[in-house]
Amino acid sequence: MDAIDIRIIAELQRDGRISNADLAARVGLSPSPCLRRVRMLEQRGVITGYRATLDRAKAGFGLTVFVEISVLRHSRENAGAVQARLAALPGAIACHMVSGAADFLVELAVPDLPAYEKILSEEILTLEAVGDVRSNFSLRQVAVDRPLPVGAPRRP
Repeated sequence: MDAIDIRIIAELQRDGRISNADLAARVGLSPSPCLRRVRMLEQRGVITGYRATLDRAKAGFGLTVFVEISVLRHSRENAGAVQARLAALPGAIACHMVSGAADFLVELAVPDLPAYEKILSEEILTLEAVGDVRSNFSLRQVAVDRPLPVGAPRRP
């Protein structure tokens, strides 16, 4: 990616609904070359999609839970089974395989505590490979859906 591509993706992260003409003006291109670059970034998988960002509470998801999950017997099969089930959880916003005390970290957006309790008891704890579960409840969001720092200097 060159400097223009970086400016394009920085602008699209700020406003995914910007018109091509406005985007082109902001990055210093005419509309046709700008559109070609955007399409190329999409084809290369740098841009993976466009979406609306919702206010979780106003959309009915008033509770955010970070769930740390440890697997009992470490094996490729157990990790794969747990990973597939966690990625399919209702309300799963993100799911990461992590290092440290836990093996997986899942971010869930749920309506309330009873909804989380149902997911915990009916989905997570029914997995045979799950050994330990720790739940952390978000008190307040400090930074939400921030763009990637594509224009920031990188360390060598």
